[in-house]
Amino acid sequence: MSERTFEVPVFVRAVEGLIQEIACIEDAYDFLHEWPKHRRGAIYETAMRACHRAFDGSVPIKIARDAFVGFARSAKILEDVAMAMPWMAGAKAGDTGGVAA
Repeated sequence: MSERTFEVPVFVRAVEGLIQEIACIEDAYDFLHEWPKHRRGAIYETAMRACHRAFDGSVPIKIARDAFVGFARSAKILEDVAMAMPWMAGAKAGDTGGVAA
């Protein structure tokens, strides 16, 4: 695990129907950099600043992740991974994952 990797990834709705995993500071920065200029605001700026500071080692990685989550929540693009990708949930007890014969 990279020292810049989030302990728990963040999932966001990048475009309708596409869920993107943000697993590290670089992913968060790239996502924020591509965010439309007309939709940027104070929460966006806070998240961007937190990512820069975490990248430089000025603040813990958790601060950048929390700021990015706050941005995603305010932009209404934060996704609950369990709801977004049910196939990632663990198999049920006794489920072998095979196809019935």
